[in-house]
Amino acid sequence: MVLSAHDVELYPTPSWITNALLDVEEFDKEWSIWEPACGNGAIMEVLEKRGYDDVYGSDLYDFGVGDVGIDFLSLSKKKQYVNAIITNPPFSLAEQFVHKALEFATRKVAMLLRLAFLEGQGRYKRMFKERCPPTRVHVFSQRVTMYPLGTERKGAATSAIAWFVWERGEDGKLPMKSELRWISPR
Repeated sequence: MVLSAHDVELYPTPSWITNALLDVEEFDKEWSIWEPACGNGAIMEVLEKRGYDDVYGSDLYDFGVGDVGIDFLSLSKKKQYVNAIITNPPFSLAEQFVHKALEFATRKVAMLLRLAFLEGQGRYKRMFKERCPPTRVHVFSQRVTMYPLGTERKGAATSAIAWFVWERGEDGKLPMKSELRWISPR
């Protein structure tokens, strides 16, 4: 069976969305950055254009970019740590991606997620109440449509999305409070 981009939730991130993150969040140019759901490399391409030299990409599926066959969610802590993880994970696996990324990133994690990620009693109990609320949530003030790779781009913007950022303090701990910010329309 051949899987489509829609089947594996490959919705490439438009460059302006990644640029918006880099405009509001600081990532040291010397940091190692991992994109564990790199798909066709859309986020990696922006990072490299913006001068980040130590960018690594992997994906479970082969879309022609990064290391292929890497199941991010099944990796053990024995793998080398990185300073930051930036990704647009499959939404159906978003919570698992956040938890795994927080195991590997020593400084910062940025996940592009639907704003609906803030909802849900179970997620509130598992993540936001006591364990790991995001440090900052950068909400896009305009709705966005991301299309499965290889599909025609048409129609109105449909999703409320945000960059969810977890940043460790100097002590290596995650703060237990969140800040809400907005990204202006383009």
